[in-house]
Amino acid sequence: MFGNKKRNLELVYILTSCLLTSFGFLILLGSQEKHLDLSIVVAIAIFFFVFGGLSFLLRRCSPEADPFILPLISLLCGLGLIMIYRLNPSQASFQYLWVLLGGGVLGIILIFMRDPRILVNYKYVFALLAAIFIFSTVFLGTEIHGAKLWLRFGRLSFQPAELGKIFLVIFLASYLAEKAPLLASPGQGGLGLRLPSARHMGPLLVMWGLSMALLVFQKDLGSSLLFFAIFLVMLYLATSQLSFVLAGLALFSLGSYICYLIFPHVRDRVMIWIDPWTVSADKGYQIAQSLIAIASGGVSGSGLGLGHSTLIPVSYSDFIFSAFAEELGLFGALSLILIYLTLLAAMIRVSLSLEDHFSKLMVAGLASIIGLQSFVIMAGVSKLVPMTGVTLPFVSYGGSSLLANFILVALVLVASQEKARANR
Repeated sequence: MFGNKKRNLELVYILTSCLLTSFGFLILLGSQEKHLDLSIVVAIAIFFFVFGGLSFLLRRCSPEADPFILPLISLLCGLGLIMIYRLNPSQASFQYLWVLLGGGVLGIILIFMRDPRILVNYKYVFALLAAIFIFSTVFLGTEIHGAKLWLRFGRLSFQPAELGKIFLVIFLASYLAEKAPLLASPGQGGLGLRLPSARHMGPLLVMWGLSMALLVFQKDLGSSLLFFAIFLVMLYLATSQLSFVLAGLALFSLGSYICYLIFPHVRDRVMIWIDPWTVSADKGYQIAQSLIAIASGGVSGSGLGLGHSTLIPVSYSDFIFSAFAEELGLFGALSLILIYLTLLAAMIRVSLSLEDHFSKLMVAGLASIIGLQSFVIMAGVSKLVPMTGVTLPFVSYGGSSLLANFILVALVLVASQEKARANR
């Protein structure tokens, strides 16, 4: 049972992550002079149970799956649990349950899905689901903090676009795997580039139009940019045509500028991004407090539990990176970025190892979700790009985000087992 070196290495890393999470909670309690309470004991127990159980399940169902992805996920979830408990203990209890539910969904996918290529048969179903989940908030959504990204059911809220991104990637992977040779056929040349032929500009224009619709109706530049960037990344990987990327960026820039001229809420977002200090008492309060928190953290930070990040509204969700930067300093913030880069590298390595074109594109697209979303939110809270309503994967509070990311990881792990199955 314990002869699998990959799974043994994975188990060692997961146990290390669990111990670091336990140690982090103890440091937090010590800094705030609190006693160990039942909620933290439950959190640590759930953490051990979920990731230890998933490691055991991988040993039985996917013994050759990548051994680094699950430990990295466990480390991110552990850091998130610690910081959410520090910023909002009442919400932390819900996050523990979402980790348990997400781990259960991941386990179910590992048990019942042995070959991701079966998803190709339902590509248009996934296209329909992606459209429904992404645009449902346009008609039924609730506006929170200036963006219309949530559906509310009583006291519960759900962000359907989180699942919509995964459905979109599955559809694009199957579509591009089939149409890539046609899309890559040469068009007209100009400025040293091969421009796409007119008949193959359709997908680019459709995605551009959908992204602009998101920008207008959901009032969120970040989500619009995220969806369009995922599409451009996958299009480039499928065709190797840089002209598609440049044409897409030009279209997005043009559309964003037109929306800036026409729609007041787009202008407000841009003005808050450019100069939040003039409206720091009102619309720019969140980003202004975020910048103050990041700056006050310095190199080594104020210490876990000793900062003032609770002054930032919803710091446990959209602005959790600012809390890390304040209390753990530049070292802590860079360490968090390094974990994401390592996770991204592990997923890209899985993608490069696959032979099937669909699986290769799907894993690359799922990796782009993690990479782009992490960049967009970390850049947003530090004023590098306009602030968005997306969450920091596996770290921020949010049930729909956490559940979607566990599904994403499950698909990558199943695909990573495919290589070994093909060799056999």
